Amino acid sequence: MQSDITVRTTRRSMLKAGGTLIAAAALPRFARAANEPPLGTWPAGSSGSSVFIGITVPLTGTYADSGEDELKGYKLAVEHLNSGDPVIKMISPKTTKGVLGKEVKYGVADSEAKPNSAVQAQSRFIADNKAILMTGSTSSAVAVALNKLAQREKVLYVAGVSGSNDTTGKDCVRYGFRQSFYGQTAAAAIGPLLLKQFGKNKKAAYLTPDYTYGHTVQKSVEDYLAKNGGWTTATNQVAPLGAPDYSSYLLNVANSGADFLLNINWGHDAVLSTQQAEQFGIFNKMKLIIPYQTPFIAKQVGPKITAGVYAATDFWWTLEDRYPVAKAFVAAFQKAYGYKPEWGANNAYMQFAMWADACEHAGTFYPPAVIKAYEAGRHIDSTVGEVYWRAADHQLVRPVIIVRGKAPSAMKTPDDYWEVLEVVPGAPLMQAPDAFGCHLGEYT
Repeated sequence: MQSDITVRTTRRSMLKAGGTLIAAAALPRFARAANEPPLGTWPAGSSGSSVFIGITVPLTGTYADSGEDELKGYKLAVEHLNSGDPVIKMISPKTTKGVLGKEVKYGVADSEAKPNSAVQAQSRFIADNKAILMTGSTSSAVAVALNKLAQREKVLYVAGVSGSNDTTGKDCVRYGFRQSFYGQTAAAAIGPLLLKQFGKNKKAAYLTPDYTYGHTVQKSVEDYLAKNGGWTTATNQVAPLGAPDYSSYLLNVANSGADFLLNINWGHDAVLSTQQAEQFGIFNKMKLIIPYQTPFIAKQVGPKITAGVYAATDFWWTLEDRYPVAKAFVAAFQKAYGYKPEWGANNAYMQFAMWADACEHAGTFYPPAVIKAYEAGRHIDSTVGEVYWRAADHQLVRPVIIVRGKAPSAMKTPDDYWEVLEVVPGAPLMQAPDAFGCHLGEYT
């Protein structure tokens, strides 16, 4: 384990008072925060020469590939933070070495994509290591559970991958932050393109995982296409996480008369269900659409299946041609790991970089001060352009990337699976801050 007055006041008294105010303003912010009572793991967790982050990602099970990818992004970010790497400084300019001069250490636990496993592991990190930050999810059910733990323990949580509307909606908390896109923004980004390309009054079949991510993404896409294009739902097949066989669900899809199959599954579930749909001949009857793309899917199912497929995603490596931060990150990641980063790794890296930026601006690890630094809404350079945090629900305002799968003959390199069609600005895609029932809760 590697292992934040009177009208007649004299001129002299005014100068004295002013000097006191100037002196107070000149004090480092962490010095002023030192007067606050203990909260969560503060100040114990930051009193030494290092600070500790608890990371829980799925290293086994259906989401393991995505979890490993995220972990690589986290590890690279920690390495860059501790060395003061130029890439991290593009995102967090105040970073020197470490965060507020303290070395960043971390521990990793396998969440298995199970809320209870993640909560137990993070609770140990808090108790044993005085973790000042928690991260990791991949499953939105885990993200929601860690949101609740963060608010109860008063320890910050930055979500890994989490596509559910609920994460910064009805299950939002003051101590939780999410940078990735989610169901509402995915639907609002890809919906117009689908209507433009395929027209109105079509029939859609859905494959939906049976938990908060699946249900909220499916509903967001279904609602958008119905309201704006008159699309109807031929069938919505809901399967449990980690289903070993999709035959019965795909038989219903095949007999539904749908024009399109919208596969909302994630991780190995997305790969397995797509491969079996191909075996069933479903793509001879209907087109595949991926409203919320899972990392590695094109590589794992093969570009023959994803050729011409439209998908919404968080990041694709060819954005290096548009954004200097993306170019620097892609080069650093490939040097470290030997392949182009998928969006889980990018998301993880950005979460740590933006947390460091918030701590540096707060000048302290005192949680309410760091939270308020997030909520200040500073514009931050990122791998997808300029972004900022929305104070009302702690959701990053960021674009959604629309891609289309390349045919094998059009791929310029072995990693060249997707063509970026649009970088859709984030703010117009987002619901009103309270539309999904977000009430952040208290700072202390």
